[in-house]
Amino acid sequence: MLDPRQSLEFERPLVELENKIGELKQLAGGELLAAEIKILERRAGRLRAEIYSNLSAWQKVQLSRHPLRPYTLDYISRLADEFFELHGDRAFSDDEAVVGGLGRLKVADGRPVLLIGHQKGRGTKEAMRRNFGMPRPEGYRKGRRLMELAARMKLPIVALIDTPGAYPGIDAEERGQAEAIAKNLEVMAGLAVPIVAVVIGEGGSGGALALGVCDRLLMLEYSVYSVITPEGCASILWKDQAQVEVAATQLKMTADDLRQLGIVDEIIPEPPGGAHHDADEAARLAGEAVARHLRELSALSPQALLDGRYAKYRAIGSFTEQRESSSL
Repeated sequence: MLDPRQSLEFERPLVELENKIGELKQLAGGELLAAEIKILERRAGRLRAEIYSNLSAWQKVQLSRHPLRPYTLDYISRLADEFFELHGDRAFSDDEAVVGGLGRLKVADGRPVLLIGHQKGRGTKEAMRRNFGMPRPEGYRKGRRLMELAARMKLPIVALIDTPGAYPGIDAEERGQAEAIAKNLEVMAGLAVPIVAVVIGEGGSGGALALGVCDRLLMLEYSVYSVITPEGCASILWKDQAQVEVAATQLKMTADDLRQLGIVDEIIPEPPGGAHHDADEAARLAGEAVARHLRELSALSPQALLDGRYAKYRAIGSFTEQRESSSL
């Protein structure tokens, strides 16, 4: 059962109804109770379809940040066997906002891969230890070290993206935050192994892109990916946090928006009600999509991978040219 206190405002009626159904199922009852449960289950199904088929962009942002949503390590534990986490950037420290290591992908017949991603924390202590999923330069340098290792071992890379953005603190700036991100973009663009990136929650700005240069970009249904958070956008453009819903819509940050813009290669459906309602099913759906794309990419030569990656990013974006009419 889900705790209504950890539910978003728009999903609380559904959570309360589902919890009531769960309580009734735990009671010993006869046909009358079974009939009531069926009625409530049909009502919950209709309510779920009504809520999640009409979500606004801001509501999808809230779902992408849901406190019960599966994080990178939750997916890795379900997707990989024999996962061995690797630590440190060999220069400063081990940033726990980025996790990565070697493992065998269950859905790809035990194929060895490098799994890497942003990691948020459960509870106050872990969230602070992992800096709420906002990496410092050493986190990105660790990521680059591990991806270069994967390239030397000729292993595919699976990157799981879930961060509000790179940490903007003065210590991160002192240690070269911008350079660390830029170097990752350069290195990932030239790695001659398949790279599949999956936005599993919130993909924010360069902090997300630093692990997101890839051959195939996938997004979970209720994830978001944007150059800035709605809060940041509202603060800059309107100087008013009340405009966050407008900002979320205008940023075109949802999976559907980005698919239409040609940025995202595939949208992975989530279990009814979102990934936090069934982490096992969410991981199964994500794993199947990742395995399918890895099979396709593995059939390409290293040069074909690099050429395709270059073409992918060159094709993003569009413009129109308007000529001024002559008065003659």
